Amino acid sequence: MLGTLIKRKEVSKPSSSTGLWKLAMRRLKADRIAMISLFVVLCYFVVLVLSMTGLVASNWNKEVAESYAPPTFMGAPQEAAKKVETTAAQALPENPVDPLKDVIAELNAEIAAGKGESSAIDYYGVVDPLAEDMKAIDQQLGGHLLDQQSELKQTLPFGADKWGQDVLQKTIKGAETSIIVGVVAALLAVVIGTILGAISGYFGGWVDDILNWFYNIFTSIPYLLLVLAIAAVLQQKGIMSIVLILGLTGWTGVYRLIRAEYMKHTSREYVLAAKAIGVSHFRRIFVHIFPNVSHIALVQISILVVAFIKSEVILSFLGFGVPVGVVSWGSMLNEAQSELILGKWWQLIAASVAMAVLVTAFSMFTDALRDALDPKIK
Repeated sequence: MLGTLIKRKEVSKPSSSTGLWKLAMRRLKADRIAMISLFVVLCYFVVLVLSMTGLVASNWNKEVAESYAPPTFMGAPQEAAKKVETTAAQALPENPVDPLKDVIAELNAEIAAGKGESSAIDYYGVVDPLAEDMKAIDQQLGGHLLDQQSELKQTLPFGADKWGQDVLQKTIKGAETSIIVGVVAALLAVVIGTILGAISGYFGGWVDDILNWFYNIFTSIPYLLLVLAIAAVLQQKGIMSIVLILGLTGWTGVYRLIRAEYMKHTSREYVLAAKAIGVSHFRRIFVHIFPNVSHIALVQISILVVAFIKSEVILSFLGFGVPVGVVSWGSMLNEAQSELILGKWWQLIAASVAMAVLVTAFSMFTDALRDALDPKIK
């Protein structure tokens, strides 16, 4: 009996303490809402990758349907269904490439009728100076226009916009732009805020005073007005411009939190021990202290992604966002303004629902991640 107890004591090992990240993962897996939100966010990122590689929504800017084609569940308008054949023939002239041909043909017909000749067009009258040049272009382009017009769809799953573009594909392509802007701008803002906050909180003194003065300049101006002012000054539309605008103005919250954490950890025993053995400032800041505050930076990334996606939508809606030829959820909402007057609501609903689902899922996952990384919650 005594030997058995000794063997059990030898076999049993002291239990090691569970780390912060393992506890966080355990809490996240136990939270069903967090897992559902994470699944939704991952689905959006899968669609983002497929869109970037061209596997989906590669033809988002192509005319595939009639103008303002309704969603499939609404059905095609009866008038359009009855007149679809005649509309295609009447919408285009005899030669869409050469606009002078029809006018010259009418003049020649009048000349022939005035001389008492047959109604057939005699070419001794007015001569079309572009006929020879336009004939080759007509064979390559104009001959297919009527066929293309007749092949346009009357309905689409999510409808079409003014130009006959698929709203579903535009929504997917717009998600690519908005998510890229949100993620990259959030990473840039967190990097800037973390570096400045770490330096300010670690060194203190006059370094802290200078960085706090710089921080107060940015926070004294309302955020949205600051973003719009910088966008108006740059006068350059593009994804990189939006990323720089949002990233260079959105670091203040991260700076404040990281600075407070570094001020707290600088006086801890492990940092003082590293200082006693001659560890450099750089290693103490980024190797010893940063792993203990990295969960704050991670949570701030997820928070800023949501905030910057909404900011990009606002900028594009106001005309300071993506340029012409690039689609985003904001530009779709901007186009939907004029469409609502005509009763065409499907582009507004598609962009709004896509953005609302992503923002809601990301926000709920962020809240769950913040609770999971809180060491006070056991």
